[in-house]
Amino acid sequence: MNDTLHTSALGPTRYRDGLALMDALVAARAAGETGDWLLYPDHEPVLTVGRSPSDGNVRTDAATLARLGIEVVEVPRGGDVTWHGPGQLVGYPVVHLDRVDRDLHRWLRVLEDALIAALARYGLEGRRVPGRTGVWLSSTEKIASIGVAVRRWIGYHGFALNVANTLDDFALIHPCGYHDIRMTSMARSRSCGVRASTSAGVGKSAMAPI
Repeated sequence: MNDTLHTSALGPTRYRDGLALMDALVAARAAGETGDWLLYPDHEPVLTVGRSPSDGNVRTDAATLARLGIEVVEVPRGGDVTWHGPGQLVGYPVVHLDRVDRDLHRWLRVLEDALIAALARYGLEGRRVPGRTGVWLSSTEKIASIGVAVRRWIGYHGFALNVANTLDDFALIHPCGYHDIRMTSMARSRSCGVRASTSAGVGKSAMAPI
């Protein structure tokens, strides 16, 4: 297997365009026409709903979302509803799961470990919460969400780390289906030195262990 992980910072990317690019890369990777990829898109504000949604986790009516210009998109990744938007580091690893012996749970832990290590470089102590996928600063403060899909043993979708994005839009939903947490960010958790442009540096360090 080719262990090279290619990376691409896509810049501003409409959410549905990012989905189409992922789908094309999954097909090419499964056919052996390319190696593994890590895509970093910058999305407009959007809500995405995974394969395991529960009623009521989008707390806002469709008319309000339309007025705010926020689309709701159903996607094939695991998990419930989350938000993406400017200032957030979104990463889509399109990776053959032979890297982790085709063990999906191990892949989720690899992603968590990579994000925890990246946060440590910025003086933040990320952690796991038993039974809850993602990266947390405490048992009730979540800083990164993870949701993946698998097709022909190619993993895709990925993670969203709150760097310097607004947190206000998370009030539109119960993030990841949880009613007892709040979302936080690197900017909120550090007194200074974290801006939207920090995402690029975080992104380079986050996937170094993969």
